[in-house]
Amino acid sequence: MKIVVGVVALLIGASAVASELHPIVTVEFGYFFGATANGKWIKAEDAAKSIPDETTYRIYGLTESLGEAKGGKPKAVEDVCRDTLAVSLSPKPEEGVIALAAPWNALPRKPRAGDTTQQVYVDAVRDFLKTKGIDQPKVKIDNILRVDLDGDGEDEVLISATNYFSKDNRVPMRSPAGSYSMVLLRRVVAGKVETQLVEGEFHPKAYVRKEDSFDAPNAYKVIATLDLDGDGKLEVVVAADYYEGEAITIYRCDPKKAEALLSVSCGA
Repeated sequence: MKIVVGVVALLIGASAVASELHPIVTVEFGYFFGATANGKWIKAEDAAKSIPDETTYRIYGLTESLGEAKGGKPKAVEDVCRDTLAVSLSPKPEEGVIALAAPWNALPRKPRAGDTTQQVYVDAVRDFLKTKGIDQPKVKIDNILRVDLDGDGEDEVLISATNYFSKDNRVPMRSPAGSYSMVLLRRVVAGKVETQLVEGEFHPKAYVRKEDSFDAPNAYKVIATLDLDGDGKLEVVVAADYYEGEAITIYRCDPKKAEALLSVSCGA
């Protein structure tokens, strides 16, 4: 069973001029998400028409800004990802995650790593997995990040947890019974701590193989928390990897829901 929370793309017309657009690109492969303009989110195919031949981007890692890079006009990725657009960036710092062409600082508040063995978070993950039909979950937390997403002075906690029972931590072709991967957000809402699913999938039962079929489960993790539209609030960037591809999605995380804004993917 796969769950994706609140998939929505907010669009504006293609009439936006290039100076209003703030394109967003992944650093490693140059995948082009699209852009923001005046608080709106623009899909890649619409934004690409207005991107100039050369754009200056600021490169961001998880916890720091890594300087600038130049990027060309978005072009279609060859081979298996012809529907995905990409931008050639130079240079590409090894720790770089997201490139943004915008005048504001997209990392006004830096995430801090937390202890993955803290009992309160282990219990939170276990309790959430039980609500998804996994009665005796084996909790495996990969990463915990503390960061003030909305700038109110109160930290939120992002938990990346994955367990496919693989010895080498690789994502299998087929999901075992009791396996899962997810990103949870813990925050205080109206004086009460709540646990919210950002993105994830849960497999109470093992995938039943039919001939050479498989379900290609995903491993989800937070790779950045950045203000990508200039409103002072941080979006959460989640990567989803499977055995022959990946997807990266930008989420707005409000107290009531997690909303997918833009996404890129490439895989067989």
